[in-house]
Amino acid sequence: MQVHREGAAVIKVWSDGVPVEEKAWQQLRNVARLDFVSPHLAVMPDVHWGLGATIGSVIPTKGAIVPAAVGVDIGCGMVAAPTDLQAVDLPESLRGVRLAIEAAVPHGRTNSGGPGDVGAWGDTPPAAVGEAWQALRSGYDRIVGRHRKIAKANSARHLGTLGSGNHFIEVCLDDTDRVWVMLHSGSRGIGNRIGTYFIQRAREQMKRRRIDVPDRDLAFLPERTEDFEDYVTAVGWAQRYARTNRRIMFERVLSAMTAALGRAVRVADDAVVDCHHNYVQEERHFGETVWLTRKGAVSARRGELGIIPGSMGTRSYIVRGKGNPESFHTCSHGAGRRMSRKAARRRFTIEDHAAATAGVECRKDADVLDETPGAYKDIDAVMAAQADLVEVVHTLHQVVCVKG
Repeated sequence: MQVHREGAAVIKVWSDGVPVEEKAWQQLRNVARLDFVSPHLAVMPDVHWGLGATIGSVIPTKGAIVPAAVGVDIGCGMVAAPTDLQAVDLPESLRGVRLAIEAAVPHGRTNSGGPGDVGAWGDTPPAAVGEAWQALRSGYDRIVGRHRKIAKANSARHLGTLGSGNHFIEVCLDDTDRVWVMLHSGSRGIGNRIGTYFIQRAREQMKRRRIDVPDRDLAFLPERTEDFEDYVTAVGWAQRYARTNRRIMFERVLSAMTAALGRAVRVADDAVVDCHHNYVQEERHFGETVWLTRKGAVSARRGELGIIPGSMGTRSYIVRGKGNPESFHTCSHGAGRRMSRKAARRRFTIEDHAAATAGVECRKDADVLDETPGAYKDIDAVMAAQADLVEVVHTLHQVVCVKG
């Protein structure tokens, strides 16, 4: 861990052996200088530039929350579990498994959310989706009853869908050749709507109160205001939506694999690991209660299990937290991008991508070049930099990867 001081602000960084770009450093300095960030800013080894605050930041605040630091994919996270299958139970060609998963879970970029949108359900989503939405509906109604603009999100049709970008579904093997299912997604359109809406509300508060911040995306909501209370309520609901979203997809993946393999695929409920990595909640650290924002970071309390994925051609890790207080009991949420999506598309060819994902049943076309392994940091270096935060429990190597 390195300690950097910016006047009265303290930044603690777990980045030994992992490059951090200058524009990310500038964002870290801006956040650390906010007078309600205390006692220090913690930075994970997968840190990289993000909207307002870097992805890979752990931000403790007193009396305020920065909505852009939480981000617009509220509750985004991972779920993974070992199945009752071994590698020998899988066919030589896994194309059928991948196609079955792609057919079972809507994925891809979503614009209108209409019946023809591959990224969302049509007019008649599966019964399990409808039941889950009804369980979430009362909380949604309370939120949009106070903030009607949020209601434009296509919340019901996005539940149980993957999305695009770095969201994925994978079938993996661990070091004993046991088959795992793992996926990554969040609160979809409604999380984006909530985040975007309250970022704008925070900017309006800064203007009304004549408060200057280092970056307009660091506009904050002061505690004991209606916007603050409504935002906390909305974030909590979006985190429940995100977890429900992951569980629905997880069950549909198991059903798709069952159909493709011609045998039941099961997991034990107590073996499921599920963790958010974009969220805010009240926690106790260093003897004080703070609002802790983890933007691209995972809770790693002592004994707590978490998931740190690499890229679609490397490996991922199931980890156990060491409860390091200096990181606010936190670890990284992945390898972290080392270049932008546009840069990756310019830099890599389809042939590069095919070579980097050799042995993985996945798409190997131009539309996924921005997610090719070379666009990400070295997962081994990232794991080495946080050896005092987590210990590895399982190492997973993907054999199937579905990207949005």
